[in-house]
Amino acid sequence: MALAESRESSTARQWRVLLPRSYVNFFGRRIVEFIQTVHGLGAFALIALGVLVSKGHTARKLIFPLILQQLAVSGLRLLPMILFLSIALGLVIIGQTVSLLTRVGVNTLLGTVMVTVVVRELGPLLTALLLLARSGTANVIELGTSRATGEVEALEVLGIDPIHYLVVPRLLGMSVGLFALTVYMILGALVSGYAWAFLQDVPIQPGDYFRQLAAALTGLDFVLLALKTLFFGLIISVVTCYYGLAQPLQMQDVSRATVRAVAQSVVGCVLLDALFIVIYLVA
Repeated sequence: MALAESRESSTARQWRVLLPRSYVNFFGRRIVEFIQTVHGLGAFALIALGVLVSKGHTARKLIFPLILQQLAVSGLRLLPMILFLSIALGLVIIGQTVSLLTRVGVNTLLGTVMVTVVVRELGPLLTALLLLARSGTANVIELGTSRATGEVEALEVLGIDPIHYLVVPRLLGMSVGLFALTVYMILGALVSGYAWAFLQDVPIQPGDYFRQLAAALTGLDFVLLALKTLFFGLIISVVTCYYGLAQPLQMQDVSRATVRAVAQSVVGCVLLDALFIVIYLVA
């Protein structure tokens, strides 16, 4: 009996430690931290874009291979996983949607549904999340380790701008790589979706299916898709580089910085996606 009471009191003490003493102070601190984070990320993004514009023609022989390296890391090496996810997306979502619409006799809406679900929403967002999980976390770890071991300061001593050398290649490589991967994701999902629907004996010909897709697509879809993927790449690269490079770190702080960078990148991508949804609705 005494042991049970001691365990309950211990659990109660743990909950009291976890819960804030004052919710006003708790939410106040969170709001201040949010404002400081937005300010820091905005300043870092402006600095990175300023360096990109002002030093775009500087040290091409050094920066261009780094951009190609980042394109390989953020694009080519992720292509097998993207193709696998596109097939899975076609199986789990697209094929089932095609089959359901066929059963209720609204085959004419197939193209609209595919464009809305895959081209506008799931394709870009899933690709961005995969890029964040694979390349974004690696950015924070690499840059955070370089910051903690003094390599960034060594670059500054040698007269090399760390933003130009470390951030700009990642900025361009991740943005362009994400755009290319999104195209492969969308094409793979649309094709595999019809393939899975065909295996379910859905009575629709390939020509009719792709004509509906072409009729549902507009020029605005291509423009907004390109803008969305490029902005997703910018958000992921800026946030991950900021947490790895823009503040002093110790080795034990790298893992915590990685978690914060991933969480804030996800929030940023979701908020941007919501903004594009509003643009689609208004347009």
